[in-house]
Amino acid sequence: MSKLTHFALASVLALSLAGGAASAADTPVARPAARAAAAAPAKWPGLPPGAVEEYAVMRDGTKLAADVYKPAGKGPWPAVMTRTPYLKDGRIDKEHDPDGSKMREAQVKLAKHYTDAGFVFVHQDVRGKGRSQGFYAAFENDVEDGYDSVEWAATQPWSNGKIGLSGGSAMGITSNEAAMAAPPHLKAAYVVVAPYDLLANSYMGGVLKEKDVLGWSKGQGVSDAVLDTQRRRVSDDIVWNRSAMSTNRKYIQIPIYNVGGWYDIFNHGNISNFEYLQNEGAKGARGNQKLLMGPFGHGPLSGNLEYPGFDRLNLAGDQEIRWFAYWLKGEQNGIMDEPPVSYYMMAAAEKGALSPKSRLLTSANWPPANREVRYYLTPDKTLSGKAPGGDDVKVSYRFDPADPVPTVGGANLTFERGPMDQRAIPVRQDYLRFQTPALDKDLTIAGPVKVELYGATDGLDTDFMAKLVDVYPDGYEALVLDAPIRARFRHGRMPDDIRMMTPGAPEELDIDLWSTAITFEKGHRIALHITSSNSPRFEVNPNTGDAAGEHKQPPRVATNTVYMDAAHPSALVLPVVYPDGK
Repeated sequence: MSKLTHFALASVLALSLAGGAASAADTPVARPAARAAAAAPAKWPGLPPGAVEEYAVMRDGTKLAADVYKPAGKGPWPAVMTRTPYLKDGRIDKEHDPDGSKMREAQVKLAKHYTDAGFVFVHQDVRGKGRSQGFYAAFENDVEDGYDSVEWAATQPWSNGKIGLSGGSAMGITSNEAAMAAPPHLKAAYVVVAPYDLLANSYMGGVLKEKDVLGWSKGQGVSDAVLDTQRRRVSDDIVWNRSAMSTNRKYIQIPIYNVGGWYDIFNHGNISNFEYLQNEGAKGARGNQKLLMGPFGHGPLSGNLEYPGFDRLNLAGDQEIRWFAYWLKGEQNGIMDEPPVSYYMMAAAEKGALSPKSRLLTSANWPPANREVRYYLTPDKTLSGKAPGGDDVKVSYRFDPADPVPTVGGANLTFERGPMDQRAIPVRQDYLRFQTPALDKDLTIAGPVKVELYGATDGLDTDFMAKLVDVYPDGYEALVLDAPIRARFRHGRMPDDIRMMTPGAPEELDIDLWSTAITFEKGHRIALHITSSNSPRFEVNPNTGDAAGEHKQPPRVATNTVYMDAAHPSALVLPVVYPDGK
């Protein structure tokens, strides 16, 4: 069974970003006093076969339900816990699984993955979900509840006191939050596709990921009033930081194996968390991390490219069980003798014609050794290795919020995702395509990609969007990375950092495209696409300068300008690792 099964069994992540008082205490979180397990209600029909339902009592008296699966033989054993908002006993599909039997079979199969390896598996409903008591507020209670749940599991008769946490997406977030609380009996975690900062992830460059954040929430019945609150929560504040990994991962004291995808919505999360914990983390964390990055998204890839055999369900192999066997059982299985980083190097991947240059590589750290190479934008829409000269060299276009550029692929959650063909976006005056000549040899990159853009607008605020594209010899424009920047946030997200533009004045706007690993093969072209909208992936800027979520003025058509001269050398910056294509 795949070690990413949590991710496959779980529903898509609930990015509930509504306001409200968070309850996370200062970390690390000490539990006031150990509590015994609460008596469980009578067994109910939804319980999967082989599971025993047990209740943990949180510090405020709330009881959280868990299905506990034990290995054969005599314990006690180490335990692996998953804390889920998606119902430990599974969801009933009234059309395809009306009695829930298929889902219960899947839950038993998931548990068997651990019990066959000699671990107790504890599958817990988070506060306010499924059979657990309390009010559900996504990720607001999971620091304290995670601490209390781990410590509860450590004191049970079936436990030897060594606990691991595992899960993907929402369950990866709950695992990270528990790890930030530093419970004494937590020894390791295995985290698949999880963010480092929900603010930065949900409002990339200060621009709301509209369809994935608001669209998903609205589909779950969230009120328009709450959605309006979400639109306004774009600045950095204490509420965001109470449970943010970016702020609190300094408290983590355990080894974590991070698994992420190049086209996943949390691409940067797994990488950032690994980088920090491996190189700057606390004792117990520093030097004990692992990272695996694969060519997958938060769901199946769309479009005409594929990486057969290297999807999110197969890439990790037996790594999770080996990880927990080492850290929870003390088995000397060699996993810590292997390189800390494994990453999939993407290359040409049209269906049925996967390049042999697409392969799994290893590294001592992330990113691998590389050098920044700049490809400068030119007025004739090429990318050049030569820095520009001249003065007042620029290209302008009109950005009409009523006619946004449509989304075609990318790191999406709720709709088509991945390396889709950007030719679906027709020629239009507000969509600028810059590209190199056909490459005469391979060019390989691995690491963070950014765009140093010098832009101007004729108003107070606007957006700029950048896309890294691999152009195939047949013209297929495969999206690799994309990200926006809202001009007012060009200096940061703290309230004092927010500055409106001076109409007509060029400013440097750095766009963080996150990381990737790809070989642009001989005969391909490297392209950078620049525009000011990407809808419905990102919220469309009305170009008025109004505060987020406010509509005091009608949207206006903006004239946006990209500069490319000696004083304003707009460039795509690539982390080149194999300049000679070897």
